[in-house]
Formats: sequence, structure tokens, C-alpha cells
Amino acid sequence: MTIFRNILFATCCLAFVGASESSAQSSKKKKAKAATETVAAPQVQEPSERDRQVSEALFLDGMKYFMLEDYQQALQLFQKAYTVTPNNAALNYKIGETYLQLKNPEGAMPFAKAAVLLEKQNAYYYLLVAQLHTGQKQYDAAAQAFNDLLRNVPNSEEYLFNLADLYLSQSRFDDALKTYDRIEKRFGEMEQLLVNRQQIYLRQKNIDKAIEEGNKLLATNPSEVRYFLAQAELLNASKKPDEAIAILDKALRMEPNNPFAHLMLSDLNRQKGNKAKAEEEVKFAFASPELDIDTKVRILVDFIRQLPNPEIEPVALELVSLTIKTHPEEAKAYAVAGDLQTIVNQKEPARDNYLKAVKLDESHFKIWQQIVLLDAELSQEEAMVQHSEQALELFPNQAVFWFYNGTGHLITKNFTKAVKSLEYGKRLSASEPELLVQFNMQLGDGYNSLKDFQKSNAAYDAVLAQDKDNEHVLNNYSYFLSLRNENLDKAIEMAERLVAKHPTNPTYLDTYAWVLYKNGKYTEARKFLEQAVALSDDATIVEHYGDVLFKLGKKEEAVSQWQKAKLKGEASAFIDKKIKDKKLYE
Repeated sequence: MTIFRNILFATCCLAFVGASESSAQSSKKKKAKAATETVAAPQVQEPSERDRQVSEALFLDGMKYFMLEDYQQALQLFQKAYTVTPNNAALNYKIGETYLQLKNPEGAMPFAKAAVLLEKQNAYYYLLVAQLHTGQKQYDAAAQAFNDLLRNVPNSEEYLFNLADLYLSQSRFDDALKTYDRIEKRFGEMEQLLVNRQQIYLRQKNIDKAIEEGNKLLATNPSEVRYFLAQAELLNASKKPDEAIAILDKALRMEPNNPFAHLMLSDLNRQKGNKAKAEEEVKFAFASPELDIDTKVRILVDFIRQLPNPEIEPVALELVSLTIKTHPEEAKAYAVAGDLQTIVNQKEPARDNYLKAVKLDESHFKIWQQIVLLDAELSQEEAMVQHSEQALELFPNQAVFWFYNGTGHLITKNFTKAVKSLEYGKRLSASEPELLVQFNMQLGDGYNSLKDFQKSNAAYDAVLAQDKDNEHVLNNYSYFLSLRNENLDKAIEMAERLVAKHPTNPTYLDTYAWVLYKNGKYTEARKFLEQAVALSDDATIVEHYGDVLFKLGKKEEAVSQWQKAKLKGEASAFIDKKIKDKKLYE
């Protein structure tokens, strides 16, 4: 409180001079009283007129330094004055205040108390004592200082507010309430007192008393909509929804478009099972630009937590549209829309809203992460490359963006760029084993495409060292080894393990069959390919089946399967020649 330290220079000076002039008259009285005081000014010989003049001059010089905030020099001058006139109340006060400015409350306290004893009707002296006690967490003593002030200083009731604040800061709610009663008796009923009382009752969980104070606020402030809204909240908390709705209806008669009133009505109607009315009210609130974006986002997050849920999905989507419409320049509006649309599987609109969000505010890592993830899920590899590059300009040390960039290049067959990005990201993810596995998986594929088989094998082996049953690696590694007729025993072991775990996956069955085929085990290969073609009509699988049949001497059946593969449009480059020549080409 600034009142503790803002005492005018002239006031101090006058107090000092007045005390000096009266010291001779009151000397005997003060000496007699000193013996009964717990803290009293020291007894010294009455100063001469010349000594008093010297002391006053030292005091004035000290005040000049005090005003210049040179508190150490001010204190030295005040202390010199004190050696001559220790019973001067203003001088004791100023020494105490100077010690306080020098962050020495223990040194200040004796002088502050002496000032009070020497002049009991000066409010500033009590305030300094109270401040010193408060600073040392001596709250009971601080409260006592305020009560002494109120008892001894005439017309000092204004300090009841300080006392109430002190009680409130210490959660002494009953004492604060009693102090508010004293204030009300002196100054009459006040709006802020009603508000403060209500807040205390709420903290005491006394909802009925809080409602009672709220009714007083409504009676004395019949045009303040905010009090009607607060009262409706209290009534809702005390499970009185009909009374709360009645209060809100009154508020809306004053402010028909108040979005907060409509939000509360939505909640109350939802509680009563009136779904249509609840949706109507929340839409009305969201259509208002007066309802701030943060409140809308909080509500939408609550909706998101309830998804997926077909019952609330339509209204949630409409609310995000209203949010964007009323806050078209807010990145948060587009971001929350993207979050919601992602959950309800509207991936492309979600990705587009995320892009609008980063256009307004590009600083959010998680939004960029969602963008590239959705690019991947939408199989938009070129967009994934573009957006990951934009993200890397902002977050060059985030491995995840190097991963998506490398993966995008890998899918679009830019293998050199792919392995470059993936190797860089791999170095950044050295302390993240799970992410490291993902990088090595892609590097295995990338290096294989570049025909750098040594690095490809090393990357795949690194994955299997951490995750021995990794499906992607077991499938690709075994298949690529078989294509190269390299380490076929290892290829068979990996493919066999994969099929054992996933016996109905046609891709894995095809891989195992192909590895067997490359090992010359055509009968076994045929067995697994027949299972695969029963599950899938993929062109590669059908063509492989034809190849196995050809090796088993079933030429016509083989040609028939090749013809089926060709119709799919995704067969090998040899398919036409195989069909024309009725001969196997590899």
C-alpha cells in the first residue's frame, strides 16, 4: 500500500518542529509514562534550544537524501538527529521508514513502535507498524496495529478496508466478514461489500449465503447483467436450474444478444434433457463475435473429448464453422476446426484448416506435425514434401519433419534426396529409439532402391536388433534378398516368421511364397500363393502364381494367370512377353 510510505516532506518537517517545541512541556509526563510502556523512547536530558536547531537541520538534510533515494546517507543524518531528540515521533517514524527502504524490517520495528507511542493519533505511524509486521508474516500483530489505529485515531474508519484485505489475504474469512459489517455500519451498504461477502461465502462453500448476497446485488443493481449471470451460475451450482433459467430470461430482456447468457441457457437445457433447445442456444452464442475465441475453443475442446459420437458430431462441426466465420483472422479458430475434423475423419478439410492456421500463425510445431501427417494419410506425397520443407525452415532440428520429408521423396522416387533427409533426421533422433526404428526402416528401402545393398542391409538389421518382429522390415528385407538371390536362408527364416504371425495377410503370404520360389521350392510356394490369391487379386500376387505354375509344368494355367495379372494393369514389365511367348521371363 503506497499509503505506508507517501508522507509529504512538509508534513514530516512540521511534525518534527512541533514535537521539538512541545517536548519541554511534555517531558515530565512522558518520563512518568515511559516506565509503563513496553516500547518507549529512551530517556535523555532535555536538549537545549541550540541542540534542537541542530537536530532539525540534520533532519531536513536527511529528508533531502531520502527524497533522492539515497537511504544510507539519509539514515546517517536521521541517526545524528536522533542522538539529540530521540523522543521526536516524526524522526522515529522516518528512521523506521528508512530502515524499511534498506530492507531491514527488524531494524525498523523499534522506531516505528516508538513513533506510535510518542504520537498515538497519527495514522501513518500505525500503518508503518502494520506494514513491517505483514512483511515479516506476523499477521496477527499487523491486524492488531490496524485495530489500534482504528481505536486511537479519530475518523480513521477508511482503514477498515485495509484490515479486511489483511484478513482476507490470510483466509480469516469470519474476521473479514465482521470487518465488512463494521464498514457497512459506518459507510452504509456498498456494492463492493456485497461482492466481497459473496466471494467469501463461495470460498467457504456456503452457496445459500452466496445466493443471498447475490439477491441483494440484483436488488441494488437491477440493470447490471453481469450480476444476473453470476446469480444464474450460483443457482445452477445449487441445482436450481429453473430459477437459473428465470434469472437468465431477465438478463436477456436487458441484453437479448448476450452470448454468455445464451451459453448458460444451453447448458441448463442440456441438463434438463432439452437437446434441441440446448443446441439452438449454443449456436446463437457461437454466432456472436462478442463471445471471445478462447471461450469458444474451450467449449469446442469439450466437444472434441466426446468424439467420435454421431449424436454430437453435426453440432460440433457447425460450431467450428461458426467460429471460423466470426473469427476469420484467428489461427485458433482454424486449428480447433482441424482437430475436430481429424477426429471425425474429414482429413482433407482438416489439413486445409491447419494450413490456414499456420498462414496466420506459423509458430506452432504441433499444427505443422498434423499437416504432414495428414498429407501422408491422404497419400499426397508431393504436398508432404512441400509442407515438411516449410516446417523445416521453422523447426530445422525437429527429426519428425526430416522423416516426412525423406518419406515423401522416397515415395516419389527421389531416392538420393530421400536418404539424405532420412540420414540427417536419424542423427537428430539418436536418443529416441522408436523414431530411430522408423528412420532405419525407410533408409533400408531407400538404399535398396539406390542399389546400395550394404547400407540397406545394415539399416534393416538395425531395425531388427530393436524390433525383431517388425513386419515392414521382415517383409521387404526377405523379399529384396530373394530378388538378389542373396542370403536366401535368412530370407526364408524372416518370411516364415512373418507368415507365422500373420497367416491371412496376402502380401506376406506372397513374399514367403516368392522366397520359397527363389529357393526352388515350387510346390511349397504354390501352396502359399494359392492362399494369397484366395485373399487378394493383386496383380503381382497373381503373376507370381502364374510363375510358380509355369515352374511346375502347368504352362496353360500359368498363361491364364498372367493374362489375369495383365488385366489388373500393375504386372511386371515382362508380362506381355510372357503371355505372347508362353514362356517365363525374370
